[in-house]
Amino acid sequence: MHSEDLRQDLANSARSFHARGWMLGTAGNLSARRAEDSFWITASGRPKDLLTPDDFVSVNLQGEVLAAPAGRKASAETAIHRVIYRHIPEARVVFHGHSIEANLCGHLARNGQLRLPPLEMLKGLGVPDAEPEVDLPVFANHQDVARIAGDMDAAFAQSLPRVPGVLIHQHGVTVWGRDLLSARHHLELLEYCFRYLVQAKALAIGVQA
Repeated sequence: MHSEDLRQDLANSARSFHARGWMLGTAGNLSARRAEDSFWITASGRPKDLLTPDDFVSVNLQGEVLAAPAGRKASAETAIHRVIYRHIPEARVVFHGHSIEANLCGHLARNGQLRLPPLEMLKGLGVPDAEPEVDLPVFANHQDVARIAGDMDAAFAQSLPRVPGVLIHQHGVTVWGRDLLSARHHLELLEYCFRYLVQAKALAIGVQA
């Protein structure tokens, strides 16, 4: 796909997520590989409902800026995207959102893990079992994003998550996929799980205290 088309597709995705309340204000970021060793990522401080192809910066897996429109710098969370692309070669797209439900679910985590509800929806996240027990990794939030990325790097070096996503406590969810459509599906399905957990907690049914 042409680079500008890819950036426009990311911008279109951002508008959709903004409309759902997952990337309000300038929160959140999106990226997609432009080559095996580089990717486009949203520029810092840009409103997600108004993105254009000029709101993306190209960086390589070492964190070096390869191309940036005037006045644009890469998202502060570029380091997190780099970790995912380094450890998961099949990941082509990464989305990071800040929904209310994702942040509420961080409080339900225990020992760095959030038990996802054993729903049929998990098949869309690559878990075909009936009523599976699946834990989503939950990482501590830090003002220094490099520390978050370092924690993820160390954890991924030990084992990769069972589903294509992670949660950062009091921060948001990050997902990845082999293309734009699969990454969007993964974000939608995890957000569904978060909404389910929040409502189940309110009804006091089958959710960790």
